[in-house]
Amino acid sequence: MFEVKITTQFAAAHQLRNFKGSCEQLHGHNWKVEVFVRGDTLAEDGTLIDFRDVKEATREVLERLDHKFLNDLAPFQNENPSSENIARFIFKALSEQLNNERIRISRVTAWESDTACASYFEGE
Repeated sequence: MFEVKITTQFAAAHQLRNFKGSCEQLHGHNWKVEVFVRGDTLAEDGTLIDFRDVKEATREVLERLDHKFLNDLAPFQNENPSSENIARFIFKALSEQLNNERIRISRVTAWESDTACASYFEGE
C-alpha cells in the first residue's frame, strides 16, 4: 500500500450553533488541510498520483471555502461548520474528483490551530 500527502491552507470565519462556549461567537481560523491518497499499485511512471493533481483538485475545493463565512454556505447551513464537518466536506468533494480503480482519498485532516485538528476517513 502506498500513501501520499499534500498540505495546504485556507482562511474562513464560522460560528458553531448550539455550542456551549466561545466558539458560538463569530470567529475565524487559518485552517491547515492535509489530504492523504492511497493505492496498492503505482502508475507506469512510478508514482501513485502526481502531487500537482492532488494540489489542483484540493485548491478547487478550497476555493469554495476560502475567505467565506462558512455558515452561509449550503453544506453548512444545516450542520455546524466544525473542523470535523469541514474535513468530511473536503474528503467527499475530493473523492468525487480523484477516486478511481487505482487510488482513493484515504483521509482529510483539518487543523483549526497548531494544536487542534479533526480527521475524516471512511472504513474499508
